[in-house]
Parts: sequence; structure tokens; C-alpha cells
Amino acid sequence: MKKLFILSALFLGLNFAAQAQSILGKVGAAAASASGFDVSSLTSGILGKLSPALSLTTAQKPSVTSIVKDFLVQKASIIATQKTDPAAYNSKFSKLASGLKSKLSTVLTVAQLSKFASLKPATNTTSNVLSQLFY
Repeated sequence: MKKLFILSALFLGLNFAAQAQSILGKVGAAAASASGFDVSSLTSGILGKLSPALSLTTAQKPSVTSIVKDFLVQKASIIATQKTDPAAYNSKFSKLASGLKSKLSTVLTVAQLSKFASLKPATNTTSNVLSQLFY
């Protein structure tokens, strides 16, 4: 009886955690669409620039795509604070950016990672899709 109770509690806990992740993804997507921040098109645009610039292999492309998409979803959730609380936005964005670099370092080679850093635009311009990763 005790084992059945523990297994039920464990199952319910895992189910709750999975639902929470689903809700967070939906909140990020809703925030993105409300702010005009289209994660899917930005991801494909960024990968369109990164793939040839970094000479990504076919094995690296899915991982980099996933990392970039996750970063953009997280950025979309904090983008509203950029106007209301710039200091909080900068703090949160710097944490996101360091997480992005950390995750990319597990997929990219050292040469590719240094090339990635050199792709940072001098200023945040809307015409350069890579600005979304750095600003």
C-alpha cells in the first residue's frame, strides 16, 4: 500500500512538472506574439546566417537551432521589461546571453565559438537578425 501511494505521488509530481513546462512554453509564445517577436522566423533567419558563417555540420544544426530557439523564447518573456525596467532587462538579458554562450560552447568548436563572438554587430540594428542574439 505504501509503495502504491509513493508511486502515485511520484507519477502525479512528474505529470505536474511536465504540465508546468508546457505552460511556460505557452507563456513565452504568448509574450512573443504580443510583442511582435516571432521566434520561429527569427530562429530560421539567425540559422540562415550562422550556418554558413560558422560552417555548421549537419550534426550541429539541430542542436544550435534548439539552443537559439530556447534563447529567443526566454528573451521574448523578458522583452516587455525592456521599456518599463531597463536595468532589470539588462540584468536578465546578460544572464540569458551567458547561458546561450555556455550552451553553444558544448556544441560548437573553439574556432566556431570565437567566430560566433566576432559576428556581434557593432550596434543593435533591426536590419541585422543577429542583433537579436547580442542585444
